[in-house]
Amino acid sequence: MFGKDIGIDLGTANVLIHVKGRGVVLNEPSVVAIESETKRVLAVGEEARRMVGRTPGNIIAIRPLKDGVIADFEITEVMLKHFIGRVGGKKWYAHPRILICAPTNITSVEQKAIREAAERSGAKEVFLEEEPKAAAIGAGMDIFQPSGNMVVDIGGGTTDVAVLSMGDVVTASSIKVAGDKFDIAISKYIKDKYKLLIGERTAEEIKLQIGTVLAGGRDEQLDIRGRDMVTGLPLTVTIESWEVREALWDSVSAIIAAAKSVLERTPPELSADIIDRGVILTGGGGMLHGLDQLMAEELKVPVLVAEDPMHCVVKGTGIMLDNLDRVSKKKF
Repeated sequence: MFGKDIGIDLGTANVLIHVKGRGVVLNEPSVVAIESETKRVLAVGEEARRMVGRTPGNIIAIRPLKDGVIADFEITEVMLKHFIGRVGGKKWYAHPRILICAPTNITSVEQKAIREAAERSGAKEVFLEEEPKAAAIGAGMDIFQPSGNMVVDIGGGTTDVAVLSMGDVVTASSIKVAGDKFDIAISKYIKDKYKLLIGERTAEEIKLQIGTVLAGGRDEQLDIRGRDMVTGLPLTVTIESWEVREALWDSVSAIIAAAKSVLERTPPELSADIIDRGVILTGGGGMLHGLDQLMAEELKVPVLVAEDPMHCVVKGTGIMLDNLDRVSKKKF
């Protein structure tokens, strides 16, 4: 009897799992709801996400991953066990081999935490791979040729920028500015301008429905509800697209600066390839309205959004599962 090989995109916002031979079988929010006194797990994934900001005092909804790394080891282990059990059920005949993707600049301590969490969740062997490499492969880039490929993977907790050639990372940068920071920036802007407190789900809704980072890119409005900081009562205000652009400007500028620094450190021959091939945007943050056009203007190279940006990393792990012997079990 044999165990299945599975690939995991262990994201700050979502966990996606690819089972060899079956494709992507799970896409759930990285949230666990527990009872604060007994530490009993009440819900994991989507069910727990629906509780965020809406639970009584004795129930807390925890995001165990912060900025792309494990912030709460025990809860991460519980979450992984739950998800692996759900995709495998009683069909696992032996412990699976697991390939997990992580940001490029995590420390050896953070790598060890990810590895241990996977091992304690039932893995027979754990392989670690760099997120931008998996994202590039999942986006359909042929990174194994002697030519330059550049990917900007904007997840929930981190943005990974990398130039790849001959199957490996040539230059890279990872910053802790991504989807979650976008939501925080929108919440702060509304709090400062309208004295209105909103939850993280409302901030995300604003970003998705009317958000843009391009001047004149979108001209839409959205009515949002929150709590008036002055009266303490519920209040509705109307937000416009240009306000979201203002709110997101600093975060987006940080991502563009990271991309520029990677390009500046890239060998000239590979830079020439990137001018021809362009930069690929992956991850949920890559779908932010107008970001591809803004980056193309700033970087002076073509920028394209991957076909299915949310699933690029997990698709990449699926392709890598067929070549597990090439993936390092050691430090990056």
